[in-house]
Amino acid sequence: MNMKKLVAVCMLLCIMVMPAIAQENDTAANESNATVTPTIEPTAVPTTNETNVTETATPAPTEAKFRVGPTVTLRPVNDVIDKSQDGLVELYMNNPSLNDVTLTADVQIAVPSGIHVYGEGFGYGAAAGTVAGKFTVPPGTVRTIHINIKADKVGDFTVHFTGLYWPDGDKDAFQQISLTHPLTVKEPSPNPMDPEPTGGAGETGETSTDKPNGLALPSGLLSVIAIVVAFGALMIRKN
Repeated sequence: MNMKKLVAVCMLLCIMVMPAIAQENDTAANESNATVTPTIEPTAVPTTNETNVTETATPAPTEAKFRVGPTVTLRPVNDVIDKSQDGLVELYMNNPSLNDVTLTADVQIAVPSGIHVYGEGFGYGAAAGTVAGKFTVPPGTVRTIHINIKADKVGDFTVHFTGLYWPDGDKDAFQQISLTHPLTVKEPSPNPMDPEPTGGAGETGETSTDKPNGLALPSGLLSVIAIVVAFGALMIRKN
């Protein structure tokens, strides 16, 4: 009996244990066969406007400026006035060719009482007043303004030049001009109100030298050649 009971208990225990083992095996199989599917994150699809729009940079405005500073100065030619000659001053302006902009100059001439000035661009003379002129000088050019000065009384005087110059198109980049020129009047001008130069003086105040065309021979050599030619002609006649 005891043996039969023991066998019956063992079989009962086996029957109880088998479902638990089968369940464990199924769980392990499920775990081994399961695959983890990664979550796909949505990608941002650019809109048509975003893909076609291109940003265009606004070009910076071109500033008018001098690469090389121009020259604006006075060049005295004659500072003594008498009956035969006027005072002569040159307003010299040079705009180097390296620049791309035109030089613009606005110049005023202040004269003391008894002094009259006449020059290209200044319009007319003035006594004890101010005359003004505006000038332009393109790149790579030089401009010289010749100013005749006359007087109606004797003494020592000073003519004062002031003004501004700037690159054309940019008046904010102006530079100042301040120049003075002393004069000595030994004799009053014969016609101080006449804008024409006294005594036929040239406006440039410079003497020009003309180069000869062809070969110039000394006068002594020309005489020798003439004698030789005449002697040759005489010998031909005798023969």
